[in-house]
Amino acid sequence: VQVVESGGGLVQSGGSLRLSCVASGFSFSNYPISWYRQAPGKVRALVARITNDGANTNVADSVKGRFTISRDFAKNTVYLQMNSLKPEDTAMYYCARGWTTLDYWGQGTQVTVSS
Repeated sequence: VQVVESGGGLVQSGGSLRLSCVASGFSFSNYPISWYRQAPGKVRALVARITNDGANTNVADSVKGRFTISRDFAKNTVYLQMNSLKPEDTAMYYCARGWTTLDYWGQGTQVTVSS
């Protein structure tokens, strides 16, 4: 079982990035996927999550209206589209298998937003 993140980078405030989480080794359509982030000195926090069928999502208030989560079943991939980025969005972003019980995590992808 693996989930692998990509798509992070350095972007100016107001810019956009799209993160990808590619899943392998399990039946992708049977599991929800979550995105978390952790900034230096802060606890890891939920950003967004999506149900196994893609029908429902949950997005943190801090990013609501700016971030969108979606999944592509043909590519076994969950995306996190991040628009109107702010310096406070700077963090390591992780995807994980699950909704509340998270059993497999990726290594993370760094997002840095400059002011």
